[in-house]
Amino acid sequence: MKNGRTYAEIIDRLRQAGLRPTRQRIALAGLMYSGGDRHLSAEILHGEALRARVPVSLATVYNSLHQFTARGLLREIVIDGGRSYFDTNVSDHHHFYFENEGRLEDIPAEDVVVAALPKAPGRTRISRVDVIVRVRED
Repeated sequence: MKNGRTYAEIIDRLRQAGLRPTRQRIALAGLMYSGGDRHLSAEILHGEALRARVPVSLATVYNSLHQFTARGLLREIVIDGGRSYFDTNVSDHHHFYFENEGRLEDIPAEDVVVAALPKAPGRTRISRVDVIVRVRED
C-alpha cells in the first residue's frame, strides 16, 4: 500500500478504534489512506472501490464512512445539506471549498484566527470550530 500503510497497520487501526476488521472495511480503509490526506465523498470512494474490484454497495460505503467518523478515524465536512466529504486528516484544521470544482483543500489551523466566539448555550461546550472558506473562479 502507498504511504507505508500495510494491511496489518490498517487492521490494527480498525481494532484500536473498536471496529471489527472485515474484508470490506479493510479494503475501504486501504483505499482511503492510500493517497495521503484526502477528502472523499461516499460516491468517490464507492467508485474507487468498484475500479479496485472491491464488491461493495454504496450503502455499505456510507455506513463504513459514518462508523469510521464516529470512531475518530475520519472527520465529516458538511458543505451543503446534501453534500458531505470525509477527511482522512483528523487534526485541527480548516478548509477552502472550491465551488466550481466541488473540491476541498486544507488550511492549517494557525492560518485562521477567530477573534471571538459566542458563549455556548445551556450546559453545552464548544468542542471544535470548523471554518470553510468558499472560493469561486470568476
